Formats: sequence, structure tokens, C-alpha cells
Amino acid sequence: MRLGVATVCGLLLGLDRELRGIAAGLRTHALVSVSSAVITISALDLYAAVKDHGGDADPLRVIQGLAQAIGFIAAGAIFVAKGTVRNLTTAANVWLATAVGIGAGAGQFALAGIATGFGIVIVTVVRTVEYLLPQRPDKPDD
Repeated sequence: MRLGVATVCGLLLGLDRELRGIAAGLRTHALVSVSSAVITISALDLYAAVKDHGGDADPLRVIQGLAQAIGFIAAGAIFVAKGTVRNLTTAANVWLATAVGIGAGAGQFALAGIATGFGIVIVTVVRTVEYLLPQRPDKPDD
């Protein structure tokens, strides 16, 4: 169930990027989300096993590691050309797919679903509202 929720949420988050022809689309977002869920589930299971044997472990370190790793990957998607920054929204969307995967992996389905809904609204509805606002001459398309 946890992996399924992570996969569906990742696919939904990647849909806007896919429709816009951006390289980090459906598959990328789904893979980021499901892999985050796998790592989170694994950490929680390992934590339970260690705790059952009298040990002590910190599953939150896994989330910290995921945050660092995906931050590195998302930063690689951002580039500057001729004074214009590109792919910020894609990098942020990949970051959200990671967070949704972590939530789904931890069994926090409502959190994962709500975050996915907000993400979809942000990349679709907000984009429409942005087109209605007066444009800054230095603001590039995403």
C-alpha cells in the first residue's frame, strides 16, 4: 500500500512536467517518490528490528540522508544560462516527490495525498494565475 501510494503520487506530480516536455517527468517523479518510500519503509523496519533486540537506532537519519541526496540531484537540474535561472520548479517538484515518498513510506497517507494535491495545484492552477499577472521583463518561462 505504501509503495503504491508513493508511486501514484509521484506519477501525479510528474504529469505537469511530462506534459510540458521537461526531462524530469512521469518516470523520474514516480521513481524518486517510490525510492524514497522504499528507503523510509526499510529504515522503519530496521529500526523496529533493532529495537526488538534491545538496540537503539534513529530512523530520522534516513530522512536526513534522503534530503541531502535529493537536494544534490535537484540542484543538478537547475542551471543558469545568459543570466537566467532555469528548472527551479522542476527541482522543487522533484523535492516534493521525495517528501511525498517519505510520507507514504512512513504510512502517512493523508499527508502524502494532501501534499500531492497541493503540488498539483501549485504547478497547474498557479501557473494559470501567473499568466494573468503582469509579467516582469526579466522573468523567464519555467
